[in-house]
Amino acid sequence: MNKITRDYSLLGASAVEAEEKGLAAAQWYHSDIPREDMRRLMQRKDGPAIRDTILYFAVLIASATGGIMLWGSWWSAPFWVIYATFYTAGADSRWHEAGHRTAFLTPWMNAVVYHIACFMLFRNPVLWRWSHSRHHTDTIIVGRDPEIITMRPPQIFKVLWLFIGSHTWDGFKATFRHALYGLNKEERSFTPDRYWKKAQVIAQIWLAICAAVLALVPITGSILPLMLVGVGPALLGSWHLIMTGLLQHTGMADNVLDHRLNSRSVYMNPISRFIYWNMNYHVEHHMFPMVPYHNLPTLHEVIKHDLPPANRGFVDGLREVAHALKMQLSDPEYRIEKTLPPTAKPYQAHLHDLEV
Repeated sequence: MNKITRDYSLLGASAVEAEEKGLAAAQWYHSDIPREDMRRLMQRKDGPAIRDTILYFAVLIASATGGIMLWGSWWSAPFWVIYATFYTAGADSRWHEAGHRTAFLTPWMNAVVYHIACFMLFRNPVLWRWSHSRHHTDTIIVGRDPEIITMRPPQIFKVLWLFIGSHTWDGFKATFRHALYGLNKEERSFTPDRYWKKAQVIAQIWLAICAAVLALVPITGSILPLMLVGVGPALLGSWHLIMTGLLQHTGMADNVLDHRLNSRSVYMNPISRFIYWNMNYHVEHHMFPMVPYHNLPTLHEVIKHDLPPANRGFVDGLREVAHALKMQLSDPEYRIEKTLPPTAKPYQAHLHDLEV
């Protein structure tokens, strides 16, 4: 395979080349599902998401209360770790599912959860809705997908910094920039112009909220406000969010049109699945993004005969990710291509090995 030069900017040479080669907004491979089964799987419900949202915020309130009551003692540490983990990783999955408008049947419920979760992570709700739409349209297409976490060759220190919350700092810096100057050229390339001003206004509101939180620190004489919003959750709770984020696509193929080649599904424990809202079934989600999170385990059972075997937990998946990152340091073209079961349709030549 010839060496590929990758330009990850959304307005650069790889973006142009992706369009020329037919990789932009292209037709993707999908496993076959009977129409009736698909209709059933796509059915939205309020019940599961209402239950899980109440439980999620109950965990946040209970753990924050424990951390505050035991503040000044090491006994508060477990409460803050639980709070921070659910805060960051839970907000990530709830931003995601509510953003797809599939978590709840009732539209306003999706909107409320989406906006709260976006603020928790400093992800502008206007910008990220369109960013994620592009991510699904052009998943891991270099020059098109704005949500690629690890580039080739990988920058290992940047990956490690993510575990202690650099993503939150990046989000805050972007919020500051949006509030003052609006969206940049790349962001405007995938966001319709009628939403640019709205994105800026939301960022300005968020800055006012952040200023109020910061003002509480000298007023209360305590850093507790920062333990509840922003710094504390980012430092103590990013580990779960980043582990699951890396498992999604890292080490898999880029510039392909088959989600079985560029995405990874991983079996996870029940607690992580609750925090992650079943996004561990990531191949399935990318193939059929309009299937609600509570139906993803069923979708997995329906199409697993056509998918590569899922990784057996965090250790198995992260070992694969670490190996891929190590290999890509010296060979940026290295990628994991998993063996399909005999019951699966083969990877199709015109859906991969497209050199961009």
